[in-house]
Amino acid sequence: QASQEELKAAYRRLCMLYHPDKHRDPELKTQAEQLFNLVHQAYEVLSDPQTRAIYDIYGRRGLEMEGWEVVERKRTAAEIREEFERLQREREERRLQQRTNPKGTISVGIDATDLFDRYDEEYEDVPGSSFPQIEINKMHISQSIEAPLTSTDTAILSGNLSTQNGNGGGSINLALRRVTSAKGWGELEFGAGDLHGPLFGLKIFRNLTPRCFITTNCALQFSSRGVRPGLTTVLARNLDKNTMGYLQWRWGIQSAMNTSIVRDTKTSHFTVAMQLGIPHSFMMVSYQHKFQDEDQTRVKGSLKAGFFGTIVEYGAERKISRHSVLGATVSVGVPQGVSLKIKLNRASQTYFFPVHLTDQLLPSAVFYATVGPLVIYFAMHRLVIKPYLRAQKERELEKQRESTASDILQKKQEAEAAVRLMQESVRRIIEAEEARMGLIVVNAWYGKFVNDNSRKNEKVKVIDVTVPLQCLVKDSKLILTEASKAGLPGFYDPCVGEEKSLKVLYQFRGVLHQVMSADNEALRIPKQSHRIDADG
Repeated sequence: QASQEELKAAYRRLCMLYHPDKHRDPELKTQAEQLFNLVHQAYEVLSDPQTRAIYDIYGRRGLEMEGWEVVERKRTAAEIREEFERLQREREERRLQQRTNPKGTISVGIDATDLFDRYDEEYEDVPGSSFPQIEINKMHISQSIEAPLTSTDTAILSGNLSTQNGNGGGSINLALRRVTSAKGWGELEFGAGDLHGPLFGLKIFRNLTPRCFITTNCALQFSSRGVRPGLTTVLARNLDKNTMGYLQWRWGIQSAMNTSIVRDTKTSHFTVAMQLGIPHSFMMVSYQHKFQDEDQTRVKGSLKAGFFGTIVEYGAERKISRHSVLGATVSVGVPQGVSLKIKLNRASQTYFFPVHLTDQLLPSAVFYATVGPLVIYFAMHRLVIKPYLRAQKERELEKQRESTASDILQKKQEAEAAVRLMQESVRRIIEAEEARMGLIVVNAWYGKFVNDNSRKNEKVKVIDVTVPLQCLVKDSKLILTEASKAGLPGFYDPCVGEEKSLKVLYQFRGVLHQVMSADNEALRIPKQSHRIDADG
């Protein structure tokens, strides 16, 4: 965003600093020539609106690409950016056509009631009866893929297989979706299975206003008993920035009316719902708290009461790796009993393990369903997950260091040469600042600092940047913009891929000040808040 005047001022200042004629030492003169040429090349690119636009969009690689000579010279930077955005949209459309977006769910139901509700007296003489019998009583597998046909048409193929207590079945569905406008889309669905006959459906979505939309789903299910029609309509409206209200009407085999309010914020998710219908009517309240930590921990609870009974659920979920989220929920209900539900989301795949513990409300089952997963998780996290993620991060960092080693070495040599060339200018700047009791950088370090006791075994990786920072002082001020400081003259990256900070100890009007700034954080000194308390 720098103006042409700012570019010219920076160019003149760096030219004065790196001009070869200002250095008599042959080695310094050679280094100055190299840096002077780099500054000149940069100014040539940034002073021309066309090449600057190319660099802003493509970076250094864009300047090395052939074919820019066919671009009209009269094109403005905005026109070049518009052309790039058009090419990018075409590239995204081609990428969209190649993407299948697979989604899948695997659910394994486990019957573990023998752990808490055994008939010891009747089966004490049966061989093997001393061990609880844990059985898998149901399984469900579903998978879907999307195939973009055009920029507005998509085909969706899905299928599922289910089995419970030795009986099973499956179905396959094909849906064709077309985006008709920015306000809506329509979808045709065809399905067939061994448990149900052919299925034909139509789904329509439409934005009525910027804050309100409606969805209608009509279906015809053919079976040996005849044709069973169904209709579901959902009307939704934004009540405020974070709150949605829903009205649902369902007619068919299980007719019902449902209304719900959902409030979703950065730190919480709240839902209240009520349904009147056949065979179930109920009321439900749920709340989820989102912790703002690195692992995106969430704690949730819900209460659901209706004609079927009452169910209380509570649980938590946490991110265990870059693409995986692990969650556990305890369900306690009458007459449903006690169950533990474990869910693992891995990218677009979901693995669900509902474990039924008992048909009765047994305190022991509730206790072990609550404490057991916590103990197992923390043990696994400490002994397996954390060491694995640490080793994976180290491998990625090592790979990144190896791939950038030659480039970093060159940057280091350029930075060291720049520091040597800055010495005379820095001496004059310090003399001028001392005369006016201005800004003098006493010490400055850039890189990885370790202040946390939990990371005390990690190695500090910093470089001394006192001279480069002092060289940037002008009129007793130092201003750094929101960008990585590794690109500043006299700087380089001492720890590739790791978090970096800039720590500055400076003197202003004879008083010591200190500040620590994150790598991409803007910095402006001097400031009163940086002052070191003499009493401390």
